[in-house]
Amino acid sequence: MTETSTDGTGQQYIGGKRRSGTSREQVSVINPSNGDVLATDTLASADDVDEAVAAARDAFTGWSRTSPAERSEAMLRWADNLQQRAEELAAVESSNGGKPIKLARGFDIPGVIDNVRFFAGAARNLEGKSAGEYSPEHTSTIRREPLGVVGSIAPWNYPLQMAAWKVLPAVAAGNTVVLKPSELTPLTSVMFAEAATEAGIPDGVINIVTGTGSTAGSALVGHPDVAMVSFTGSTAVGRQVAATAAGQVKRVHLELGGKAPFVVFDDADLEAAARGAVAGALINSGQDCTAATRAYVQRPRYEAFVDRVRELMEGVRLGPVDDPATDMGSLISRRQRDRVAGMVDRARQDGATIVCGGYNPEGTPAEGAYYAPTLITDAAQDSEIVQQEIFGPVLVCLPYDTDDDAIRLANDTPYGLAASAWTGNVFRSQRAGRDIQAGCVWINDHIPIISEMPHGGYKASGFGKDMSAYSFDDYTNVKHVMSDITGDQQKSWHDLVFTGR
Repeated sequence: MTETSTDGTGQQYIGGKRRSGTSREQVSVINPSNGDVLATDTLASADDVDEAVAAARDAFTGWSRTSPAERSEAMLRWADNLQQRAEELAAVESSNGGKPIKLARGFDIPGVIDNVRFFAGAARNLEGKSAGEYSPEHTSTIRREPLGVVGSIAPWNYPLQMAAWKVLPAVAAGNTVVLKPSELTPLTSVMFAEAATEAGIPDGVINIVTGTGSTAGSALVGHPDVAMVSFTGSTAVGRQVAATAAGQVKRVHLELGGKAPFVVFDDADLEAAARGAVAGALINSGQDCTAATRAYVQRPRYEAFVDRVRELMEGVRLGPVDDPATDMGSLISRRQRDRVAGMVDRARQDGATIVCGGYNPEGTPAEGAYYAPTLITDAAQDSEIVQQEIFGPVLVCLPYDTDDDAIRLANDTPYGLAASAWTGNVFRSQRAGRDIQAGCVWINDHIPIISEMPHGGYKASGFGKDMSAYSFDDYTNVKHVMSDITGDQQKSWHDLVFTGR
């Protein structure tokens, strides 16, 4: 590996200051596309988590009592700051995540900035039931109040976007946050927090602790001063988070794994569906919980669909992530690449056909974690490759016969995060939107997200919503305030308890 730079300022951000962690565990932050070292630092200890939570707790009273307009104005300045640093953020996100620069420039960074602007507006519109006399003697009002300190844990696949999805609704509602990014990809999360401070958001409102899940993550989830935990990651770890939080009766938001079905009916636009499948399967090298992973194609169109997807996959350009011509970058690590390769190899051994891909491509850096776009057919519905999350550039394609089969197969995994249906028939599209068990169902597209609409899952994909005003349901308490409007000392209901004299 070639060390390109060493960041001596640290990857922790506590109380408005960047610093190193106090554990004895060192980490090198790697560019997975070429093996270069981007930064070295000491990870966070449980003591660092305690300090970050204390900073967030101290900041909570002041921040929670700012007016929605004040919070909104600070967040708009934050968005402007990020916009000015957009190219720098894109370059760091690309190199740290091993993703093409065109993806970071065109998707990750613009999406984050739009999220900040959306929540700046949403902060001024925390809705509740209107005040009214629901009993003859009282006026009732609803207050939405922040919870306190939110402990958030974000994954490595979209480091900055996931940090934003965790932090923004929390702080817009008046909470303070301690965020633990993945130790593999902390760089833009710390930059994100710094930009907030520069915009005037008070010290301690947003804190970053970069450490391992076993040390920093466990300390954050189990901390008695953390009112809520928001976690994005695997379903297996999500269960552990939920179990720990349940012991403290602590609110939990979980956005977990996915195994998105991609249902193609026989009246679909075949070219549109094939292009959608390739884009939906390969975005971010397939490291996306909503990625298209299971294509179910009605039998009359199956062979033509497989042929066209193969042609398109074979034309995808792999290369250096800083090259604007690169379509697909590396996986996050060689360990992750080997995990994906292992799943593909086991599918082959079980009788599946590797139509294209299924190997480590030549012509990419030897230290890079690249894997070729891969299309698989002839897999069994109950096989690992169909049932379990791959998190790599792999699409499995299977035929089906009837519309009932399509819905049944789409729902036949433990997951329910996202799905898509491809058809020119309005009745089929409406049925798919109703009957597919997923938090998002796209019709004739797959992957687009917008700040105004919620993101979250069904079943083993978790619960709670990121983005949109619906996310405030997770980050606020709803309080009923009931006020007497009669001035009477003797209330009508008192006679139920004692006879007034």
